Amino acid sequence: MPYCTFQGIQLSRLGMGNMRLPVTGENGDTIDVAKARTIIDQAIAGDINYFDTAYIYHNGQSESFLDQALLSYPRDQYYLADKFNLQADQNYRRQFKTQLERLKTDYIDFYLLHGVSDDSAQTFLDNGCIDYFRSLKKEGRIRYLGFSFHGKPETLEKMVTRAEWDFVQIQLNYYDWYYGTAKRQYEILCEHHLPIMVMEPVHGGMLANIPEEARACLQTVAPSRQPAEWALRFVTALPGVYVVLSGMSTTEQLSQNLCTFETLQPLSTAEKEAIQQACTIIHQSVGVPCTACRYCLNHCPQHLNIPELLQFYNEYHTGGKWRLSRLKAEDPAKLPGNCIACGLCTKHCPQDIKVYQYLHEMDEDYHSLNP
Repeated sequence: MPYCTFQGIQLSRLGMGNMRLPVTGENGDTIDVAKARTIIDQAIAGDINYFDTAYIYHNGQSESFLDQALLSYPRDQYYLADKFNLQADQNYRRQFKTQLERLKTDYIDFYLLHGVSDDSAQTFLDNGCIDYFRSLKKEGRIRYLGFSFHGKPETLEKMVTRAEWDFVQIQLNYYDWYYGTAKRQYEILCEHHLPIMVMEPVHGGMLANIPEEARACLQTVAPSRQPAEWALRFVTALPGVYVVLSGMSTTEQLSQNLCTFETLQPLSTAEKEAIQQACTIIHQSVGVPCTACRYCLNHCPQHLNIPELLQFYNEYHTGGKWRLSRLKAEDPAKLPGNCIACGLCTKHCPQDIKVYQYLHEMDEDYHSLNP
């Protein structure tokens, strides 16, 4: 297992995410402790020492499970990452106390504000939690303070300039690099010299199950390499990336990822080109093929930022409806529901995209979550 040096300590490049542990029960809502402990034991045996959890994972079971799974290992052999979730309980003092109790530990190594978004960023900045967590850091109850992020680059810029951080966790994968805002987010963090922890390197599994045409494109360069390995190698090759999290649900997934990290090498020019070509194919199969040419903008009577809305459609369609909460922070006059389906955008679109159909769908999904 390759390691990186973070403020004088050694972290495994592969981190164990504890959001997608194997489950059991009629509704699949209970962690399968036996299977999950086997995965943790195998992770430790594979020299993984970074374990990520959160207050809400597995309906609050993840933290307590992780305590039990790591109980037989020395506390200085691994590092715990945990998160303050604003939506679950705004009382950050109470939530942190509960987390220490669940984990049965006196301190948390890497502590994050959980899922900072365009809608929640200002609350995180204003509600006093950052100052409180800084005080805990001085006391040694938190070793390193950061945040995980889901939002626009402009919001990320605000977060990193308004407070001091030890690290930041972002969603980073080659799909979001070429068809999302991941590249700009990465650049912002590099500009501010902030270590990057990566979540969703395989885009929630999407990049492990790619269309055959995209798979064939990658196989022309490396016939035996699996799609998930391509995704992991893409992010680990980026300077400034420290730990790459993977929510591994089976021992087979863990074994494959351990093998990938044992043989990490920089990407060649041919490999980078193959990834970009495969990504184009993937995008055509899962999203709206908008190229952001902006030909539509001058013709929209509602003055909607159509390319931005279509990009967001792709992001939530591949990443989950929960991302629609980001729309709460937008100007109400610019929301997809303001589309009047006049068709002028489609008339001027080189791709003949039926924009109003996607905006209507997004508006319906948004209101289903926010009735």
